[in-house]
Amino acid sequence: MRHAVLPAALIAALIAAAPPAQAQIRNAPGPRALEFAAYIFAASNVCGYRIGSDPFEGLLAKQNVRIADVQPRGPFGNRVQTMFTLMSNQMQQNRDQACLAVAGEYGPEGTIAKNVLLPAGQDPGAPAKPQ
Repeated sequence: MRHAVLPAALIAALIAAAPPAQAQIRNAPGPRALEFAAYIFAASNVCGYRIGSDPFEGLLAKQNVRIADVQPRGPFGNRVQTMFTLMSNQMQQNRDQACLAVAGEYGPEGTIAKNVLLPAGQDPGAPAKPQ
């Protein structure tokens, strides 16, 4: 009987001393974070805007989301793709108004955040040129 207790105690000690697993369990991003990513991707698709990576990643980080999470091959990319499709179709119906609205919110002079969406010819790393 003593031999059965010793290996069990040894196994328990080894498990307790083992380093934590490398993979971390994370909660899914909030629905608003996924909607935001889909909205920006849809605006880029429909209106031809370029995405300013630093401001975009900064806004995602405020919502505890990484860009890798919402990319098509990311863990939540499937959800974003579904929302992206719906938003793109809706934006396409009223393209001019949708592009003006999105530029007013996230463009170089955006009221919500500046330089998330940049005109097609502008470098994503360059700051917006004042007019």
